[in-house]
Amino acid sequence: MSTQVDGRLDEMNTTAPSGWARNGPIVTLLLLAPVISEVLYGATRTSTILVLLPEIMTWGCGALIIRYWVRRWRRGWPSMLLLGLALAVAEECIMQQTSFAPLIGAGLQPYGRALGVNWVYLLWALGYESVWVVLVPVQFTELLFPGQARRLWLRTRGMLIAVAVFVFGGVVAWYSWTQMARVQMFHMPPYSPPALYVLGALAVILLLILAARRLPAPRHLSDSEPGHAPNPHPPNPWLVAALLCLFGSPWTAFVLIAYGTFPQIPLGWVLTAALAWAALPLLLMIRWTRKSMWGDPQRYAMVFGAVLACTLGGFVLFKVSGALPIDWIGKSILNAAFMAWLVLLGRKLPSSDLIGNAAETMGTE
Repeated sequence: MSTQVDGRLDEMNTTAPSGWARNGPIVTLLLLAPVISEVLYGATRTSTILVLLPEIMTWGCGALIIRYWVRRWRRGWPSMLLLGLALAVAEECIMQQTSFAPLIGAGLQPYGRALGVNWVYLLWALGYESVWVVLVPVQFTELLFPGQARRLWLRTRGMLIAVAVFVFGGVVAWYSWTQMARVQMFHMPPYSPPALYVLGALAVILLLILAARRLPAPRHLSDSEPGHAPNPHPPNPWLVAALLCLFGSPWTAFVLIAYGTFPQIPLGWVLTAALAWAALPLLLMIRWTRKSMWGDPQRYAMVFGAVLACTLGGFVLFKVSGALPIDWIGKSILNAAFMAWLVLLGRKLPSSDLIGNAAETMGTE
């Protein structure tokens, strides 16, 4: 059965349209992954926009590779989330090693650092990067190219190129940050984590990949659990967008705690509260996507709420940590333009108008 499925997927990919119809989703995802997670957020600022190129190689290619394997395995968004966590571990513990090295600007005793690990920073990065680097850009790209949403987008040669570019980008990210930026810009010694830590990170990545592969394929609505009648009404798109923004905005600014913004709060409380905060929207998403008619209006609402959340959280980071005037201006213009584009796209989605669908759903409740 698996061979037959792989054969059909290969056939679909081989017969994919040529030109922009085939390459458009690839280019779009390569750009959206770093633009949403880095540029709109404000981690990559107008004054340092040139670092977008290596971010395309790592974040863009990483999201593209993850999307390929999830679709090839015929898995759903939980598998994509697990692979996103694997990508975050690779970035944080192997490439830039930000979760192992002492945080720059955090002082001699950064908050939440123990046993050579920045636990608060690592927890924030795992949640942020798996969602805003992978889940949201992939969902957004598939909404922009609905005719290509079921295709793999990459052939074997394209996958090999994406992997090679990803590895090269990872080496560039490692060297430019750990060996150059820390030394030349921040006057700190080069950092290399213990080999045991790197091996541990590789083991975690492997376990996450295996778990993503072994998760069951998403079931159709008619295959709901026995004894549980499926909900005939999808969740209100406005509710989806509001909750994603409500839960996402504090998470995007959660990284500030790792830099000692609230040193008086016990570390255990912070980690427990953060895990609970992340679990609530995760459980809601599982319930909605399993027992409801989750469609394009809800996917669009998820993207809208998540993008709005990272833009708002980025402004909090600018306010607390400081930013150049050009960075404030650049972020404001880019955020406003991107959100305006999202609003226009929402009105043009066929049979998926957010406002119209929300009004219809509210009228039936």
